[in-house]
Amino acid sequence: MIRSPFLRRASPDADASARGGASAREGLRAWSELLRVSALPSVPGDALAGAAAAGVRPGRGTAWAVGSSLCLYEAGMALNDWADRYEDAAERPHRPVPSGRVGPGAALGAAGALTAAGLALAARAGRPPLAVATVLAATVWAYDLRLKHTAAGPAAMAAARGLDLLLGATATASTARRGAGFRHPAAPSPTAFPLAALPSAAMLAAHTYAVTAVSRHEVHGGSTTAPLGALAAAAVLGVLTASPRPAPHRSGARGRPPAAPRHFSGRSTAERVAPLLAATYVRTAARPLLHAALNPSPHLTRHAVGGGIRAMVPLQAALTARSGAPAGGLVLLGLAPLARRLARKVSPT
Repeated sequence: MIRSPFLRRASPDADASARGGASAREGLRAWSELLRVSALPSVPGDALAGAAAAGVRPGRGTAWAVGSSLCLYEAGMALNDWADRYEDAAERPHRPVPSGRVGPGAALGAAGALTAAGLALAARAGRPPLAVATVLAATVWAYDLRLKHTAAGPAAMAAARGLDLLLGATATASTARRGAGFRHPAAPSPTAFPLAALPSAAMLAAHTYAVTAVSRHEVHGGSTTAPLGALAAAAVLGVLTASPRPAPHRSGARGRPPAAPRHFSGRSTAERVAPLLAATYVRTAARPLLHAALNPSPHLTRHAVGGGIRAMVPLQAALTARSGAPAGGLVLLGLAPLARRLARKVSPT
């Protein structure tokens, strides 16, 4: 046989380089699955919805809150797989830890490092945000290590989401207070901002509770009650978020408080945008939940949980628009296509 002079065997160095590249890609894939990166688009909206509910325009504090939220969320994901490593070995052997693609020590170390990073970022926004972030981190660790398989599990997860929204409200308000000084008698009090965000936090927590209740059946299926309950919760929340609430007072130009109480200029737009975003939320959450209620198989139940996670984005958008920031709500809705694309590559559940 005559061999072409252009056909040569790959050198050992080239083979080693190819193997190294493949190993790096496999490692990146494993960590992406461990951290469930497809669910990350559902996180930034907590802080932005919190800022809108508090009546403060997003600023430096909001950015710190988003960074803190992302770190604490991913810490919870890594800790979840470390805590469930023996259970997953029997029920989900393909997961990164039981399959050996990520070591248990590495997962636990990542959870600790990400928690520390989240608290450090919250501290940059001030002491009140650090306090909220500390309670949030404690809730995440308590859920993963103790509460997940108890009756208090859904409530703990719901509390974590509500606290995450309050973290955004507190961080944004803290940095705004330092800039404005609250010297004007018409300015809101330092505690008014987080209190104003409580209704939005409660609605986000209610959705989280319902989705978490469904997720407890995603391995074996068999429950119609949980999807039906989540479907009813989505319908109620859709009605609540479709109606804009009275807008809180907002800081004036360059962080100065307004001379007198006034409504946010986006109110009329909010009245048009909020119902559309609320309808998008209901549609995103309701369809997979209805399928899971009609046929509670493990596959459809997992699909319903994934839909519930993706529905976080339009819910946050609706809450933002409802608080008088329709432009922010529309910007948040832009994360929904990204969440769908990532979910095709890495499961969010």
